[in-house]
Amino acid sequence: MRMLSVPGHFGELLQGRLGPEGPVALMTLPLPLPVIAAQVTGPGAAVAGPLPPPLARGLLRRLGLGFPGRVLIRARLPVGGGAGCSTAALVALARLAGWRGDPMDLARACVAVEGASDPLMLPGAGRLLWASREGRVLGAMPPLARCEIVGGFFGPPQATRDAGAFADISDLIAGWRAADLPRQAALASESAARRWGDDRAAQAARALGALGWTAAHTGSARGLIFRRGAVPPCWRAALLAAGGRSLLRFRVGGE
Repeated sequence: MRMLSVPGHFGELLQGRLGPEGPVALMTLPLPLPVIAAQVTGPGAAVAGPLPPPLARGLLRRLGLGFPGRVLIRARLPVGGGAGCSTAALVALARLAGWRGDPMDLARACVAVEGASDPLMLPGAGRLLWASREGRVLGAMPPLARCEIVGGFFGPPQATRDAGAFADISDLIAGWRAADLPRQAALASESAARRWGDDRAAQAARALGALGWTAAHTGSARGLIFRRGAVPPCWRAALLAAGGRSLLRFRVGGE
């Protein structure tokens, strides 16, 4: 029985348009935890779990692959929450089906079938400025500095927004290129606020003394950014009281 897992992301540090007519661009927040587990459970040509069969068939057709058998996919975090579960499920299916090609070809296939894609299949995704609706790398970015994230999912899943609904973040992209961790946290907070306003996560960040907060711009994931070792012991109780669910804590950055 073949099995594999695929890590996801935890929303975006930055997301929005590059100018009034520019593409939707994002800088992902890597999540060093698997969000999808997939396995081949027997012979056949079907998929069960959160990945809709039409998307599965469309992806395999574009990659010139067939079903590896009956595939069972399980999500370990809320689907539609902004943790990359949909893209991770496509990546898992492709790998189970034998995909060993160029990651950019896989990225473009994912965008073609789901309309927008996270760069989970690319090495060093946290260093990329990514056009999520075009499946292309717009440039290299300095990674998030070493830090600790606590967060969870606040409210119901969110649908992908129309491209025109995103705020312009050209100024935030420029500022990121010369930022240390406190400045990065401030820029991530501003990007999240342009999408969500004074969100419950923003209020929790202030109450807990976080450097800032980050959000899925088309999902319910929210994270608070701390220096490593500076997370207060009461963080879990505070996020639960604010309405957070499926809470998690992880270290990231500097890679």
